[in-house]
Amino acid sequence: MPLLTLLRKVERTILVVLFLTMVALFFGSVLMREFGGTMASRFAWIEEAVRLMNLFLVFLALGLALERGKHVGITNLRDKLPEGARRWLLRGIDTVGLLFSLYVAWLGVQMVQFVLKSGQTSPTLGIPMGLIYLAPVIGFLLLALRYGLSLFGLIDRFTAQEAAE
Repeated sequence: MPLLTLLRKVERTILVVLFLTMVALFFGSVLMREFGGTMASRFAWIEEAVRLMNLFLVFLALGLALERGKHVGITNLRDKLPEGARRWLLRGIDTVGLLFSLYVAWLGVQMVQFVLKSGQTSPTLGIPMGLIYLAPVIGFLLLALRYGLSLFGLIDRFTAQEAAE
């Protein structure tokens, strides 16, 4: 699936860039506070920017983590079931995960709309707060995509979990 391969590369690139940017900004902030004197107050926006980037980092990683088997799971029952029952259990898990992820994304869209209408902006960056609420929307849509791909057999996320254990 070339589209899924492209999506994985884009996700990984965005996550790496976000993380490295966070590290650089935070390092610069520490240096500025230590050596910048009165100029340090001009860089108060860095704390908020790093916090917001961290939100996006966490939510954008949801789909990749699920696909790679990095989410927490209780496998005792699953591993002891016969193959037929196990297959149905895994489909049930994927179905519930897909529906839950879509529901949370839908709630997130409603939250984005509500907060954008309120006109709130972030204190130091001045960006609309509704844009910040896009992080869970995008993250849960990526998570729903992975659950759907697993449900329809296009990826095997459970084998990835077994290999990781």
